[in-house]
Amino acid sequence: MTAIEDKLVEYIDEAYAMEQNVLRMLDSMIGTTEDPQMKRALERHRKQTEQQAERLEERLRDHGASPSKVKAAGGIMGALVKGVVDAARGDSAGRNARDGFATEHMEIASYHLLERVARKAGDKQTVAVARQNREEEEAMARSIASKWNKVVDLSLKEAGVRTPSGSGRRR
Repeated sequence: MTAIEDKLVEYIDEAYAMEQNVLRMLDSMIGTTEDPQMKRALERHRKQTEQQAERLEERLRDHGASPSKVKAAGGIMGALVKGVVDAARGDSAGRNARDGFATEHMEIASYHLLERVARKAGDKQTVAVARQNREEEEAMARSIASKWNKVVDLSLKEAGVRTPSGSGRRR
C-alpha cells in the first residue's frame, strides 16, 4: 500500500471504531429514554448506525484490512462507562440530547476528513460512503436541534422542576 492508502485505511478504521462506540452509546440512550417519540428516533438512528458501520467494514475489506480490535474495545469501554454513569443520575433527556448532539458533530467532522482523504487517494467508493454517512449524521444533528425545547421540558420534568407555562419557549 502507498502512504496515502495507509492513511485512508487508518481513517476508515477510526470511523468504524467510532460507529461501534456510537452503537453502545445509543444502547445506553435508548435504555434511559422514557419519551416514546425520542426512543423511536434513537432506535431508527441505531439501525442507521449499524448500516454505516457495515459500509465502513466493507471499505476496509476492499482495502485488504479488517477493523482494529484495540480501537473498538476502547470505544466500547467508554460507552459502557457512560451507560453506567447515565443510569445512576437523572436528567437523561438533557444529557442524552447534549451527548448525542456533540457526538453527531464529531462524526460529521470525521466523515469530512475521510471523504477528503479518500478523494486524494482516488477511492470513489469510500468518498461515496463517507458522504452518505455524513449526510445521515447531519440529518440526525438537525433532528436533535429541532427538539431542544422538548428536551428542556423533559429534563426539567425529570428533575421535578416546575416552570411557569409558556416560559422559555424559544429555540
